[in-house]
Amino acid sequence: MIDASHLTAFFIASMVIIIVPGPSVLFTLARGVAWGRAVAVLTVLGNSLGTLLLSVLVAVGLGPLIANSKTFSTVLELMGGCYLLWLGVEALRHRQAHAQAMTKREAKRPSRLHVIRQGFTVGVLNPKSLVFFVAVFPHFVNRSKGHVTVQLLLFGAIFSVMAFCSDGTWGLIAGTAREWLASSPGRLVAMRVTGACVMMTLGLLILVSAITSA
Repeated sequence: MIDASHLTAFFIASMVIIIVPGPSVLFTLARGVAWGRAVAVLTVLGNSLGTLLLSVLVAVGLGPLIANSKTFSTVLELMGGCYLLWLGVEALRHRQAHAQAMTKREAKRPSRLHVIRQGFTVGVLNPKSLVFFVAVFPHFVNRSKGHVTVQLLLFGAIFSVMAFCSDGTWGLIAGTAREWLASSPGRLVAMRVTGACVMMTLGLLILVSAITSA
């Protein structure tokens, strides 16, 4: 149903967006810095479940529209590209505040269920994932194969597994190097700036692709 070329391109694009220090990664890092590896991994688990639910909702809602309207897909891509640019600009503007917030500790260690629930909330409300699902997924759908909704569901499942592995690694690193990260907000600022630049670059690429293919 999904040929190798589409799957390879999707894998590369997914890795680019996943490794960018966006809301999910930053929240995971904050949990790892504050409470260690176990809390960070549980945060990632909840986050991945939220991301999976979000991808299912997007696939079911957009599948029929994408299958029947090239114009609709193009509009979504243009909106998504603009939004990614905006997210990147906002990340640059607030890089100092984000870094300071990540080094704060809560008064009481949260329960496992509370950690998973927090991660789920961040995942299902993550604008970066929503934009990626809505604006980027249509690029990799093979309309000639049919079953567009099923293709979108498969992409969502693959993305969620990849996100769990990548964000889980971030969490383990943060939990292990918690003192090193917390002692220097400048390192966290540098990560935020890098993420902002990648988001803006991806937004520009999506805009260019949408305009040239329209």
